[in-house]
Amino acid sequence: MRRMHVNDSTIAIISVADLNRRAREFIESGFPLLWVAGEISNFTRAASGHCYFSLKDATAQVRCVFFRNKAALIDWKPENGMQVEVRALPTLYEARGEFQLTVESMRRSGLGALFEAFERLKRKLEQEGLFDALRRKPIPQFPRSVGVVTSAKAVALHDVLTTLSRRMPGIRVVLYPTPVQGEGAGERIAQAIRSASARAEVDVLIVCRGGGSMEDLWAFNDEAVARAIVGCPIPVVSGVGHETDFTIADFVADARAPTPTGAAELVSPNRAELLVRVGVLKTRLSRNIDRAINTRVQHVDYLAKRLVHPGDRVEAELRHISHLASRLHSAATHGLDAMRWDLSGLSQRLRGALPDIDAQIARQQALRLRLHYAQGRVLEQHEARLAKMHSSLAHLNPHSVLERGYSIAETLGGKIVRAAEQVVTGELLRLTFARGAAQMRVERTEVPED
Repeated sequence: MRRMHVNDSTIAIISVADLNRRAREFIESGFPLLWVAGEISNFTRAASGHCYFSLKDATAQVRCVFFRNKAALIDWKPENGMQVEVRALPTLYEARGEFQLTVESMRRSGLGALFEAFERLKRKLEQEGLFDALRRKPIPQFPRSVGVVTSAKAVALHDVLTTLSRRMPGIRVVLYPTPVQGEGAGERIAQAIRSASARAEVDVLIVCRGGGSMEDLWAFNDEAVARAIVGCPIPVVSGVGHETDFTIADFVADARAPTPTGAAELVSPNRAELLVRVGVLKTRLSRNIDRAINTRVQHVDYLAKRLVHPGDRVEAELRHISHLASRLHSAATHGLDAMRWDLSGLSQRLRGALPDIDAQIARQQALRLRLHYAQGRVLEQHEARLAKMHSSLAHLNPHSVLERGYSIAETLGGKIVRAAEQVVTGELLRLTFARGAAQMRVERTEVPED
């Protein structure tokens, strides 16, 4: 940015890029993330996966960009002419200076209130603990009868009956017919579930319907349906819509299947697989029985070989007892002999361990003499060392030097004077002699040249 002077006033000059950058920052800071409703037009999907389109109404339009990672999260295909609601952040595309919306998510118009109601009820029931996994009842592995809550004319019923007939034809099916769409469908579904609970004639209950839009499936987001499922003592399997559809009934049911067919597969064992498994178990059981019988036969043969006459068995035991008595007598004799030898050896060791009193007394007297001699030598060494140290101290004593006629010169502050440079003419000094001291005044100093 540079400045120019015109008529004594200063006007800032900025580049286009700087202007667009400032405008973008101003727009992004002034607008929060918000929902915008309109009609899609000029929709294009680039090779990169990013979507570009305009959102318009009767009087205005705005450019929008829907980046690939966000666009992949919606399960439907946006097209021109659709009425939608986008959650977007207003911004400015700096390279072209175009105002646009950066879309974070998109939904069809009219579904916003349904989504909000769905989320509100979901949070409420979750806080009450109705989604807790510990509350869910196990699905019986081999049910004798299955209840189905759905419309008698629904395709979902045909799918359930076909699947049950294919997998386990012997299962009895009880239908609790009810509308699954339209005004009052939620209360009718809840009433059918309560009727199945009261009659208690099935082992497991399927609540299902085919796929559709969110409005079509809305009856299964009814709070009455959710509480009827929770209060049902029979295990409940939810099979509503397609795999990507989720309803409140799915969250509170004891098990969730992606489709009605999946629900039927979940509650019924596979007859063909069971027959194969029974055949395998039959073969394994027969083989185990044959092996056990052969093992028992071999054991009987082995026992027959060990079977002897009781008299022979008694004679053999008597011979064994006689042999044990002989071994016991021999072991006792050898043990006593070994103990005698051990006692003799210990007596000899004890006699050898007795102390020689006379030798110990003589040794004690010799040690006393050595101690007395060593003590005298140590005292002599310490005396000689003490004398040497006394001589060294006397030699280093400054008073000895003073006795030879020398003196110590000090300033009045107590600092010893070692050179003529340390004093000035007229300064008072203190002289210390071998005996006594005196003060002197410096009249003249002589400083050596070298």
